[in-house]
Amino acid sequence: MKKQRNNKSSILSILNIAGVKPYKQINGEEYMSKLQITHFKKILKAWDNKIKKESSSALSYIKNESINFPDPVDRAVQEEEFSIEIRNRDRERKLLKKIKYTLKKIKENNFGFCELCGVKIGIRRLEAHPTADLCIDCKTLEEIKKKQING
Repeated sequence: MKKQRNNKSSILSILNIAGVKPYKQINGEEYMSKLQITHFKKILKAWDNKIKKESSSALSYIKNESINFPDPVDRAVQEEEFSIEIRNRDRERKLLKKIKYTLKKIKENNFGFCELCGVKIGIRRLEAHPTADLCIDCKTLEEIKKKQING
């Protein structure tokens, strides 16, 4: 029950970044209609802007807060803090690449379909994970294979 609530709040936070509500499909609406594409473009572009803004503020924080503490413990704490910040920026850099790739897929009319089997990924899954390129079944199989290989 708790996991479901956390997942729902993460979906809402992605949607809140873009200032949109969960998409409500119209009866008989074609999958990945212009309205749906506009909805996802707005989400992806807002997410992209937010990450870039946070990234630049974090880097300026590192530049401005970098002090050479005489105490080795204080220096170690600061270095660890900066290390965590840099790892986060690296993760965000990778996410920015995925967002850019997803926006490219939208331009090419390939968005919303599984790259392995071609099935519709689904509106709710894409709202939860806008850069998803696999349907839930293919993603599950991929994770099982990784577990088997990595033991």
